[in-house]
Amino acid sequence: MDARSHGAAWSAAIVLLGFAQSTLFGAAGYRTANFTVDAPTPQLAREIGDTAELWRKQLSLEWLGRELPNWPQPCPIKAQVATGMGAGGATSFVFEGGRVFGWRMNIQGSRERVLDSVLPHEITHTIFASHFRQPLPRWADEGACTTVEHRSEIEKQERMLIDFLQHNRGIPFDRMFAMTEYPQDVLPLYAQGHSLAQFLIYQRGKREFLAFLEDGLRDGNWPRALHQRYEYRNLVVLQSSWLDWVRQGRPALELASNVSPSANAVVRGQDPASAPQQTPRRSNGSKSNPWASLAQDTPVTPTPISSSGPKDWPVQDNEVASVSQAPSSQPSIYEALSRDAMRR
Repeated sequence: MDARSHGAAWSAAIVLLGFAQSTLFGAAGYRTANFTVDAPTPQLAREIGDTAELWRKQLSLEWLGRELPNWPQPCPIKAQVATGMGAGGATSFVFEGGRVFGWRMNIQGSRERVLDSVLPHEITHTIFASHFRQPLPRWADEGACTTVEHRSEIEKQERMLIDFLQHNRGIPFDRMFAMTEYPQDVLPLYAQGHSLAQFLIYQRGKREFLAFLEDGLRDGNWPRALHQRYEYRNLVVLQSSWLDWVRQGRPALELASNVSPSANAVVRGQDPASAPQQTPRRSNGSKSNPWASLAQDTPVTPTPISSSGPKDWPVQDNEVASVSQAPSSQPSIYEALSRDAMRR
């Protein structure tokens, strides 16, 4: 048995132990075709399980144009639900020999946010894993999964993005596209990944976005895939066009051929050197902030954030420090077993 299959077996043992312990302490279990749920009450367990199945069907139709077949083994969901609890989640699974298995999902938050944000976010991870059978670029995976959350959660990401750009925490696209693991400063990756994913989805739709990812994963040549699918000449032009879209307040876009850019817009394929130049603002230090000009007229309401809790989706919490503080490091969601699970 190799390390991955051993990890999957150990994961299953942990899950069984967790269900046995939860039974002793009064938690409730519920089983559907693709999920087993451990939640604080029987009603919550049933609601989470049935909602998870609905999201799995709806989101697979939206992204793939078809329903996923049932998994050979259900995905265990461990749910913590309480009023005022920060919303977050973590999903892990194993890729091996073109297969994906060993599902595990931990979710937490208020009932409303668990049902309308955490579940669709985490289930989208499983849909992508089932479809691609390999890890996706971090920005694309987390960014696309965030687009299916409740509007209240998306608005937090949008506010944080402006704050990150104003504080020179934006990630240049050439570096972001090359990332295979989460950076130390992970929250800008979520906010910026969400914004870019939404920008591309607005132009061509969800299925073309997945086709773009398939093209890029084939040989790692993301500029080629970008030009082929979206007609941007390179990542620099994409970054300039995206920044201009954010500057305009992220308006909804029709198909790119129907977009009427403003006089100051950098259109697709345009060299940013030929576009109207913005005078960069300076941050508190002496170095110019290349991101700041886009947000000079955009009000910012910092959103409190916590880096504690489940390690996939950062937890939103009103009692912790502001977004300007750097979070702790974030492990890969694709690990067969998280380090925390191994210690349990």
